[in-house]
Amino acid sequence: MAVIKKVALFCAVFSLVFPFYGYAGEMGIREEINLLKQRIGVLEQRLAEQDKCIDDQKQCIVEQDRKISEYESKLSQFDADLHRQTGSPISIAEGLEIGAGATLIVQGANNVNNASSDAEKKASRTDGSYSTDITLAKEFSEIEGRAFLHLENGQSQGVEDSLTLYSNVNRDADDDVNVRVTEVWYEQGLFKDKAAVTLGKLDPTAYFDNNEVANDETTQFLGRIFRNAPTIDFPDNTLGIRLAYLPKEWVELGYGIFNASGSWKKINDNLFNIGQVTFKTNFFERAGNYRFYGWNNAAYYTKWLDSEKTKESAYGFGLSFDQKVSGIITAFLRYGWQDPGVYNPEISTIAGGLNYSLERSWSSGLQFEGKPWGRENDVLAFAIGQIFPSRDYKKAGALLDPARRAKPEGHLEAYYRIFVNKYLSLSPDFQYIWNPFGKDVPEDTEGVFVGGMRAQVDF
Repeated sequence: MAVIKKVALFCAVFSLVFPFYGYAGEMGIREEINLLKQRIGVLEQRLAEQDKCIDDQKQCIVEQDRKISEYESKLSQFDADLHRQTGSPISIAEGLEIGAGATLIVQGANNVNNASSDAEKKASRTDGSYSTDITLAKEFSEIEGRAFLHLENGQSQGVEDSLTLYSNVNRDADDDVNVRVTEVWYEQGLFKDKAAVTLGKLDPTAYFDNNEVANDETTQFLGRIFRNAPTIDFPDNTLGIRLAYLPKEWVELGYGIFNASGSWKKINDNLFNIGQVTFKTNFFERAGNYRFYGWNNAAYYTKWLDSEKTKESAYGFGLSFDQKVSGIITAFLRYGWQDPGVYNPEISTIAGGLNYSLERSWSSGLQFEGKPWGRENDVLAFAIGQIFPSRDYKKAGALLDPARRAKPEGHLEAYYRIFVNKYLSLSPDFQYIWNPFGKDVPEDTEGVFVGGMRAQVDF
């Protein structure tokens, strides 16, 4: 009986306590759930903030890519616009840079075919030349403006004054020891550097008929035919204005007006006009540039078949391509044509007073980077080309000189640029010219071999 009472008492107490215990347990679970909900809310908020941060970073990356693309498409990078590569400029003040370089060349020719030179024809000859450059550049980033000054001097024509050719062998020859201003200009960028206007004393070859691997006589080919098309009568560093516009990243439009005479007098009487369109390609992720140009020169030309017409103008067109064909090989091609009916007695005259004119020219070649043989900074390059005298020049010769042959002059060139250090490179250079001056040098129709060494110093 006592046991039964105890059991009854336990059951009564348990029935009274259990509801409170269940209620308390339920309250604890609810609190845990609420706490978990709060923690989940905090985590969701943090995830949302991280997603927003990632989106901001993506937007920032897109904006950076856009700015990089705009920077890469700027119309006038100081180093890219210049035909000479004078090393890395040194910043001496905010936005102000200075660069300097020197080029020293020694060349020997096996057959000196210029009868007016102080050497006998068909004799060998070795000559040297040098040139120096000093550049000052200032960028006004707040107004998208740029200013540039280029000083030059040099000495000796090298072997060039001993050779009679349509296109000579040392584009760097500069026989003027006086330090002089060869370029000075101001450039204003427009529309976030999608357009630019450049005004001053300009080098037209820095903007037109340019090429990535055949446009710099201090580090690339020395022969003039491979520097620019010899069928373009470019004025030499003169007063001019250049306009450029990039409607798209892959196309650039350029136009230039220059004083053709170089005298800075009666500027509107002798104007050289040239326009160029450049297509920037990326075939198979290989960069390429395809340039097409046309020009007109209002300097006084004389008509070949009517010598009384002495105030004629000339015109021409051409192209200049360069294409990366592999990781280490770049190919180039250049072609030019000009009006065959006229000649300029101021620039198309050789020693002895003989006038001539050219009708078309072509050149092509390959550049190899030295990475495969463990010299990644070295360059090996080859080029070949021909120059054709004008048909009217040949016709006029048939009337005046029946012996005139007017054959196409051919050129071969190879060089190997040895990277010694970041300040010095050495380039053995070899050239061969067949049919020199169209075989019209009296009593001399043999080919000419030229071998030499170039040293380029940047400091």
